[in-house]
Amino acid sequence: MRTSLALAVSAALVAGTALGLAPAAQAAETGIRFVDIAGEGGTVLKANVVTPAGAGASARLPLIVLPTSWAMPQIEYLAQARKLADSGYIVVSYNSRGFWQSGGEIETAGPKDIADASKVIDWALANTPADAGHVGMAGVSYGAGISLLTAAHDPRVKAVAALSGWADLIESIYSGRTQHLQAAALLGGAGYLTGRPGPELKEILGDFLSSNLDKEDEMIAWGRERSPVTYLDRINANGAAIMLGNAWGDTIFPPNQYASFYEKLTGPKRLEFRPGDHATAEATGLFGLPNDTWTNAHRWFDRHLKGVDNGIDREQPVQLKSRSTDGYEGYPDWKSVHANQRKFDLDGTQRVWANVDSGANGGITLLTNLLDQFLRTPPTVSVPLLPRAFAGVWQSERYGTPQRVRGTAKVHTTVTSTKESGTLVAYLYDVGPLGVGKLVGNAPYTFHGKTPGKPFAVDLELFSTAYDVPAGHRLALVVDTVDPLYIEHNPTGAQLTFSSPSADPSYVSVPLREK
Repeated sequence: MRTSLALAVSAALVAGTALGLAPAAQAAETGIRFVDIAGEGGTVLKANVVTPAGAGASARLPLIVLPTSWAMPQIEYLAQARKLADSGYIVVSYNSRGFWQSGGEIETAGPKDIADASKVIDWALANTPADAGHVGMAGVSYGAGISLLTAAHDPRVKAVAALSGWADLIESIYSGRTQHLQAAALLGGAGYLTGRPGPELKEILGDFLSSNLDKEDEMIAWGRERSPVTYLDRINANGAAIMLGNAWGDTIFPPNQYASFYEKLTGPKRLEFRPGDHATAEATGLFGLPNDTWTNAHRWFDRHLKGVDNGIDREQPVQLKSRSTDGYEGYPDWKSVHANQRKFDLDGTQRVWANVDSGANGGITLLTNLLDQFLRTPPTVSVPLLPRAFAGVWQSERYGTPQRVRGTAKVHTTVTSTKESGTLVAYLYDVGPLGVGKLVGNAPYTFHGKTPGKPFAVDLELFSTAYDVPAGHRLALVVDTVDPLYIEHNPTGAQLTFSSPSADPSYVSVPLREK
């Protein structure tokens, strides 16, 4: 695990360096200024400013602020900054505190990070021809989270494009009360390699990865403070136009929490989901290459900061791209995506031993869903060969027509454990005629404090997706207890029994597109 995580961190940093170097060569022709900005408490933030050619001191132009992603250098957004400047924006990108040459310690989108963003806006209004009435923010990952949080605390922010970010930090890396091991270790490792984690982050990360349940409430409170959904009322009151973009297979910030947040926004809003993993949907745009996500982010700013009638506000606000086909599908809202549900029963009783990986897994953070994005090769298993001692397996009938899965599949079952704690991971597979299953979706679930031998109900939402099951195939639900993506809490020798009482039948509910 340590080796694979080290390789993943190294790959991410090499990719980040490449992304930064590509636009760096353009700096001379765009007249980029590299500046120091005093953040909260006087902490120096390394930044760059791109101003449209010929913009005089008397001009008043819309401003876009770009906080960098976690572990990325300040040149991350230069290609996009140049495009924005060419279309009439003042663009200020800055290295988030605690990373690279910026001062301070990593606050993980804490109060100082939010205050920094406001200080950057202050600086831009005082030192560039920026218009205080037309301020936007955008970012990928960490920059997306900081942008949303700033929109809650600074009413000057009128538009946001939050790409591959989070709305709920707890639901992102602790969904199902289960630590997302690879995601947390990758973020922590990259933070140590490229920045200066503060004492609070070190303690939280240590407690999280060591499964210190005595500190669970403190960790959740820490995460809530850093979750935009906590400040939903402020975001809605301030009225910023919010665009959210993410990938179906994001293993750091899964799509469910973004979709839930989107539904609760009351101002102008847009939601886009595409194939890929964390930040891979936006990556080519950071090279300056054509990219749908960044194109729509520019359109979003043009509409809501410049007032350009480009039609984006007349399009269906929810735009989805399936993992199986090309092209986009539009919906009026997220509820409409999964309005049509089809169930299959989880009949009978199945008992599995814990602590053993059955072979059903969600893949590797960043790599697996990147391959699915470009090659359409999700993780596969031979469903007939899965060891039934370690995996429960239920299958639907064969479908005579294609089943277009859209949205969030839900599992309802009854579990009886021989121990008071445990972890299970549910997987939904598309199973072909030869029994080969392709992963459609998955999610973990952990329980503590249960009475051994006493049944309890489990309701679990799998990570949202868009996937087409071909005619002649069937769906299969597989449940086991170990997945390298997650920390498991199964005591040695534990057994889990899955049953379907007549008074409360077990089932999988699958959201389908009707046409």
